[in-house]
Amino acid sequence: MTSVVAAKSGTQWSIEADGQSAVVVEVGGSLRGYSVGDVAVLDGFEADELSPASAGQILAPWPNRIRDGQYTFEEQAYQLSLTEPARHNAIHGLVNWSRWTLAEQSASSVTLQFELPAQIGYPWWLTLRSTWSVSAAGLRCDQEVVNNSATNAPWGYSVHPYVQLPGVSVDDTLLHVPARKRIVADARLLPIGANPVAGTEFDFTEPRKVGDLVLDTTFSDITHDAEGVTEVTIADPSSDRKVVVWADDKFKYWQVFSGDTLHGERFRRSLAIEPMTCPPDSFRTGRDLIVLAPGERWTASWGIKG
Repeated sequence: MTSVVAAKSGTQWSIEADGQSAVVVEVGGSLRGYSVGDVAVLDGFEADELSPASAGQILAPWPNRIRDGQYTFEEQAYQLSLTEPARHNAIHGLVNWSRWTLAEQSASSVTLQFELPAQIGYPWWLTLRSTWSVSAAGLRCDQEVVNNSATNAPWGYSVHPYVQLPGVSVDDTLLHVPARKRIVADARLLPIGANPVAGTEFDFTEPRKVGDLVLDTTFSDITHDAEGVTEVTIADPSSDRKVVVWADDKFKYWQVFSGDTLHGERFRRSLAIEPMTCPPDSFRTGRDLIVLAPGERWTASWGIKG
């Protein structure tokens, strides 16, 4: 008898076009790898490895953290499981460790779907679909969600890619974040205010080295171009190499994480560049919280150019 041991991240779907390639996996519908030629743009993970520090995961129906896992929506109070017990928070949503299913596939794209059932703490049934594609323009993710419930549903969305310039340390990386403010966080990484970045160590409105700055920072008051696109860029100061993470006008915040709490080789090896539709704790504060009406379909797009 032959026993088959499945990869921890589940089924693997590879896509490729124009010298670009990516791997998307069943568990979490996560992005496990993205390369341009033989250069790994994404600091991903192995097929039989648990996604480290949420690498490549989709964060929904809320990104980041909810204080004490408690919130009130339309006059009804809810309690979520505390998935970050050390800080007594609910973190990163409900879909990142579930098995997604294949909906469509071609050589250069794959669409995965997940049915999020109504449950304690979040009693709404949503259908999520992520279409991942590669082309000469880079990697693209088109996300949609439908509220199948009979009542309004609170919604927020983000993703957690770690991008890198192989051979360039985080300290030496040139970072550009088009944001005029940063959200000030407490010891639990929950928002307590917002300050202008101008004249501070968090001002990356012009590209500059990260240096020894520790980042697990939400940037707000961000700039979009005429087409509604916002971009965060990392660049090699000694060459023309750069990586751009872009997002459409549905995204109003950027989270940047320098990996200081990671261990071993992953310590400050890459930067998590996360476009977010809302800030941390938005289920409690209501700030930029999206409300999905019954039957409503919501869409957004983001991507990476290596």
